[in-house]
Amino acid sequence: MTLDETLGFELVTLDEASAHARVDIDERHLQPLGVVHGGVYAALAESLASHATARAVGPSGLVALGLSNDTSFFRPISSGTIRADAERLHRGRTTWVWDVRLTDDDGRLCASSRVTVAVRPR
Repeated sequence: MTLDETLGFELVTLDEASAHARVDIDERHLQPLGVVHGGVYAALAESLASHATARAVGPSGLVALGLSNDTSFFRPISSGTIRADAERLHRGRTTWVWDVRLTDDDGRLCASSRVTVAVRPR
């Protein structure tokens, strides 16, 4: 099983300029204090950015690999759904950069990530 499958990530839409995903929170996603573990936010953001990049560059024989992930946390949640909305900021020959906003059911910002994806030959 992949990490996406293990954590229940659902990729909703992927295109070259934006992408959207979601995950329904359950006990797998919580840290000992009962709130979503920061790694869930970071993993969802990186997965979304990597998949969107891969879909765009794959037909050219290239692969997308996470290069860096800087995630900041603003609001804890313990239930409901995390929605991830990614906007591509840079499309280079060897790197793509994405801004990912992670929100709760009320649309409040819970975390944000800046994800850089390396683009390399297969």
